[in-house]
Amino acid sequence: MANRTVTKIVRQYSAATVPSEVMEKLQAVANGYCAVKNYVYQRYGGIRSMGKLHPVYTVQNEMTKTGLRKALGLSGASFYPAVFEALVDIRNQWNKEKHIVGKRIRENEAFSDADRHYLRFLLSVDVIFAAVLNRQAFQASEKIRERYEELSRSVDAPRLENYLRRQVRKVHAKPKAATTDFFVATMDGYRYADHGIYLATTERRKRVFVPLTDNNRYTRQIEVRLFPEGKRIELRVPINVRIREHADYHAELGLAMGMRVMLTTHEGNTYGEDIEKYHQNLTAWMREEHEKYQKNHLANPGRKKYEAEKRRREEHLHSYINKEINRLLRTETPRTVCIMKFPQGNRRYGEKSVSYSVRSWQRGYIRKQLMQKCKENAVEFVEVFGKDIGIECSQCGGIGSRKDGMFTCACGYSVPEKQNVAQNAKKRGLIPAKRDIQNQRPG
Repeated sequence: MANRTVTKIVRQYSAATVPSEVMEKLQAVANGYCAVKNYVYQRYGGIRSMGKLHPVYTVQNEMTKTGLRKALGLSGASFYPAVFEALVDIRNQWNKEKHIVGKRIRENEAFSDADRHYLRFLLSVDVIFAAVLNRQAFQASEKIRERYEELSRSVDAPRLENYLRRQVRKVHAKPKAATTDFFVATMDGYRYADHGIYLATTERRKRVFVPLTDNNRYTRQIEVRLFPEGKRIELRVPINVRIREHADYHAELGLAMGMRVMLTTHEGNTYGEDIEKYHQNLTAWMREEHEKYQKNHLANPGRKKYEAEKRRREEHLHSYINKEINRLLRTETPRTVCIMKFPQGNRRYGEKSVSYSVRSWQRGYIRKQLMQKCKENAVEFVEVFGKDIGIECSQCGGIGSRKDGMFTCACGYSVPEKQNVAQNAKKRGLIPAKRDIQNQRPG
């Protein structure tokens, strides 16, 4: 069997303080990179341009003719990645909007099954979707055209297409790039040498040198992150790592995530029992430093030391998270990992102390690292819907109650509440019908 690989992001760091003149030149590249993305968003992010997103090289050629690259002074190593990244963002935005429209179609009780089927078909075929939105004829394969005509004959097609256009107009928005603290460069835009990296700037044939903390060299498209306040940069490089196959990994594992204990299995085993200590070490310090800053913010105190200390504490916490995830995989030897899919968090959670604690909770990082390590070890990662997962009894399916960290059901089942959540996650993740919902097409 050929070796399979998975993409992993590795980071490189500047070894010393980046001089102001070097940072200014790199920021000029980042500003241009952001300007290119916003130009693409405005030109190709509208409804009328929906049908122009494929193929991407057509857009690339059109962008070359605009003269924008010359006006901004960008090298092709950063100009074209900005174009491609913006197009990916636009397509992702369209996918999100299709999902919203699809949900509205499902919830509209005035539609028959045939109506919904027709609208879902329009959403699923981009060439027809673009043509309907712009009231244009479309070119497609004979099979797709025959299917379109068959479905349209069984419904009031003009009425449904007008409905689709109205819904898209309500939800559609062009993306916008606001940050100017990074840019992407292909191999033509950098060169490793002298224990550092030479990066192309907006000045023709002039590169700036940044020493690095390691001497690793890569031949990939890299992302350059700028931290002007700290006078440092960070390189993020996607590399392919070989997936490790484990013959002894056979268990089907349900997991629950928590703030006091990082991960609890369906059997009650716990990992990351000390995460609350690490977490409080970070949040209590952040809260204290914020209060100090608020009392003296008119004097404009510097934040360099604050950012450096915050980064150190976060890295300490992340190191602990990764160590515990590795221990979980080695101990539980899972073939499949099932965990609840978390909704997006709110920005405010009531009291300031609680808000600080929850907002800085590393659940996103834990999920990302768990998913990445599952990929690297050929472990299937399954996210399940979390509706009622905490109050549903994993034994009888009834609704129970939670108190003082324990779950109790009328059927007599009593277990730690996180263990019950993990058992429900496993149960939902291993039912094919439940898992198929995660991969439903729009509508």
